[in-house]
Amino acid sequence: MVASGSYSAAARVLGYTQPAITQQMKALERAVGTPLFTRVGRKMQLTEAGESLSRHAETILGNLSAAEAQLRAYARLRTGRVRLCGFPSANVTLVPEALSGLAKDHPGVQVELLEGEPPESLRRLERGECDITLAFTYPGLHEEIPEEVAEVRLLEDQLTVLLPTGHPLARRRAVHLADLAEERWIAGCPRCRANLLHECAELGFVPDIRFATDDNLVVQSLVAQGLGVAMMPALVLPSLSLNRVCGRALQPAARRHIAAYVYRDHLRIPATAVVLNALKQVAANRVGC
Repeated sequence: MVASGSYSAAARVLGYTQPAITQQMKALERAVGTPLFTRVGRKMQLTEAGESLSRHAETILGNLSAAEAQLRAYARLRTGRVRLCGFPSANVTLVPEALSGLAKDHPGVQVELLEGEPPESLRRLERGECDITLAFTYPGLHEEIPEEVAEVRLLEDQLTVLLPTGHPLARRRAVHLADLAEERWIAGCPRCRANLLHECAELGFVPDIRFATDDNLVVQSLVAQGLGVAMMPALVLPSLSLNRVCGRALQPAARRHIAAYVYRDHLRIPATAVVLNALKQVAANRVGC
């Protein structure tokens, strides 16, 4: 109407009858309580109130168009933000590989990477601080999760022992845990420490824990200096940065379970689903863990 200059011209452009356009404009004027158009010759001219409403209408319609375009982008996976919380060994291995593939296939999807050990990482999900969280459990440990949270199993990660390369047992392909009863130990996070104590108790000894840290690089440095041995997940063995340490399989064999946790409703969000799928693909390729 504003651009066409008359009710008749506006009706032709919009595909309505001229009386229908006239009735709509009169209804709008009644709603706002003031005239929006005045007739000047054969054309309709905006009043001051009409000009003000026209400017607001242009802004509103522009914002609606932008919102529609953004929503289409979310639905078609051109954009989206996902907050991913992982524990340290996953953030060193699984996550970078998954995000590398994601950056190539879905460059508009942005991932905010957070870090936390379980069970605190699961609490962060429940508090709404992240969209996906990665956590691990050990055999016999049941993870308490809300009913509305889905658990997506990713892989089973074999546990190994980290030794200095000059250690007598380093010549073996596998080491029996009982043979390490007299060693000094470096423990990890509380959950890993609890598992170490459990595994050793099953074999009748209490490990002499001298250090405790959940920083894998610190663990490697301590082992390299001969200050102790450590139970280490096989997941991080390829990323060992020191040539003075080595990982050997443990006997009896022990594994930890790694899974992703996400609210079931979030599985329907395209960006969240595609990040989760990238993690599943990377985990599936780690046959040796």
